[in-house]
Amino acid sequence: LKGTPFEKSIALHQPAKRAIGAAAGALCEPGEGVIIDGGSTTYQMCDHLDGKGLQVLTNSLHIVNALLPQTGTRILLPSGAVFREQNIILSPFENDVTRNFYARRMFMGAQGLGPLGLMEADPLLIQAEQKLIDQADDLIVLVDSSKFNKRSSLILCGLKRIATVITDSGIEDRHAAMLEAAGVTLIVAGREETKSEKSSVGS
Repeated sequence: LKGTPFEKSIALHQPAKRAIGAAAGALCEPGEGVIIDGGSTTYQMCDHLDGKGLQVLTNSLHIVNALLPQTGTRILLPSGAVFREQNIILSPFENDVTRNFYARRMFMGAQGLGPLGLMEADPLLIQAEQKLIDQADDLIVLVDSSKFNKRSSLILCGLKRIATVITDSGIEDRHAAMLEAAGVTLIVAGREETKSEKSSVGS
């Protein structure tokens, strides 16, 4: 499995990722089921979920470890193989717990984000993440602003599948316009929504 080891990823853009994680955690409603895909930005959500009584399906052992002290948070894992570099579980099985889990929202990061949609570098990751996406109503993407200038060879899903993107204030106007044109709600962590961002909500 290709990709940057988790320990390296988590050290990059830390303030932005913490702000994005806090904004994502604020979207979770008490008692609901959510899917949190493994990643250094989604990991930053964990501290903001305590006390909400969530049911969390995750493929990340880092996220499991962060949620274990939260006695009111129920944690579910898919079955599959552990990939040590990123400490995630990728399931090759069609009949694992994933297919029986319904989530109002799925939170995930990405290798890159552009006009064609979310991008990842590894076919195994694409296959596992597409299965998770199928179980959620709304797909919420957590990416620091550097990800808008990164590209990869594989498309995970198009912009139309994304309900919301949470990023930091480094996002360029052209990238914000790209999301608005696709009907994606934009949340810029650490600042109030602008009028144009509010107008895109629910579009």
